[in-house]
Amino acid sequence: MSVAEFLRQRAVDVAVSGSYSLPRWYDCEGKLRSFACRTKRVSPFRMIVDVPVVGKVGERVTSYFQDFGEFQSTISATLKSGFLMELDMTRARRAWMSEKLTWLEKKQKDDSIRELRRDARFVPQVSHTVLTLADGSTHPCFIIDVSTAGVAVSSEHDPAVGTPLAVGACVGRVIRKFNHGFAVKFAEKQPRDDLVRLIVRAPMLKSA
Repeated sequence: MSVAEFLRQRAVDVAVSGSYSLPRWYDCEGKLRSFACRTKRVSPFRMIVDVPVVGKVGERVTSYFQDFGEFQSTISATLKSGFLMELDMTRARRAWMSEKLTWLEKKQKDDSIRELRRDARFVPQVSHTVLTLADGSTHPCFIIDVSTAGVAVSSEHDPAVGTPLAVGACVGRVIRKFNHGFAVKFAEKQPRDDLVRLIVRAPMLKSA
């Protein structure tokens, strides 16, 4: 199915964080790599996910979402920073998925649930930004979540703990790695009101 066709179907626009793996991506130790992802539009049959590494049409994907569990699926269409997955599920699980999506749709319309603590981590609406290393090289990355003190990202680039870098315009250092990404602590605490703008700001191009 094409993305345009799916957008005309009944589905829920909901952001649920998760992780996924593709069959051809391995780390330096030969282990299958996993990356962070986030849903954008979901139905009991398929979903669009925002990702740091886009797979190929026809590829099998294993994914996991806290609210939905694990899926085996096939990529049916790709976007610039994501893909459409056809979900392999039993009829009973599709029925459960339908009820779950109805509940999530009601939940995200509840103003009392939208309130966040001032320094809490949150998921920005813009999912992608750029890493800039000390040598000036840049790498695209996917924002998992962010706070005034730091950010968690997932990227094809895999820097070592201690690596200094900038995420958007925020300078920091890699302090921890986890299964599908790494955490960066900012050199200075960032103002909450400017945080998203600073994080997603593209690096300045060097003049010739």
